[in-house]
Amino acid sequence: MSTARERRVQKQQQNFFHLHLISDSTGETLLAAGRAAAAQYKNARAIEHIYPLIRTEKNLEKVFAGIEEEPGIILYTMVDQKLARRLDEWCAAAGLPSVNVLEPVLTVFQAYLGTPAGRRVGAQHVLDSDYFRRIDALNFTMEHDDGNLPHEVEQADIILVGISRTSKTPTSIYLANRGIKTANVPIVPGVPLPDALIAAKGPLIVGLIASAERISQVRQNRELGTDFGDSVDTYIDKTSIAAELAYARQLCHRHGWPVIDVTRRSIEETAAAILDLRKKRRTGGTYGS
Repeated sequence: MSTARERRVQKQQQNFFHLHLISDSTGETLLAAGRAAAAQYKNARAIEHIYPLIRTEKNLEKVFAGIEEEPGIILYTMVDQKLARRLDEWCAAAGLPSVNVLEPVLTVFQAYLGTPAGRRVGAQHVLDSDYFRRIDALNFTMEHDDGNLPHEVEQADIILVGISRTSKTPTSIYLANRGIKTANVPIVPGVPLPDALIAAKGPLIVGLIASAERISQVRQNRELGTDFGDSVDTYIDKTSIAAELAYARQLCHRHGWPVIDVTRRSIEETAAAILDLRKKRRTGGTYGS
């Protein structure tokens, strides 16, 4: 049995890496495969970047921009062979590993059945009203990521707010895969929140926070740009992060938005907690602490 000291050392030694998951459909199959592989490495934690509904060259260019900012492992499921080749070629030129998760399986099926696959995007899904609701939610969530189109946030079912690196985007996409239109808005000290967010009455607004230590670790393992206008040292400094978190808590308290600490929660656990808050809100219950 490991001692408390050994567990602390193991935690300190944990490394973070970027995992880019690119799908021409909802991305559920890919997400499960990526997490199953990542779970085998106890001292490495994946920072997930999920790109669903990538079906055109234009979509792919946006993905490339995201990967360039935060390089890592690329897993994808795309039945369009032209797009798959384009992605492979780009990754090879960038010196990054890429795996078409579906292709080896299709190769085995083709060899055994003696006929090529039909190459139908999203063929595993039943095209019913639930499926189209999920696709609609995914489109909305992608368009309203990271504070984009703030004047439309009233159309969301759920809005997530929080400082940088509190898992807003992956949680939003997870909820969208369940048919819930989710927008997310960053909290940046000194930058006013959109008026439409403050005035929103329909959506459930939830604040996401994490420990300063976890956020600092995650921020250190990303390729820093100039999004926040701060120096790298300030961006990863635990004291500065603690001040950001205090500011975020104050905002949420002022507006009566419930807060969830994601430090020790998986994306699934965070989403479940949000859905529980949504259920309580619909039934007239209280949020609790």
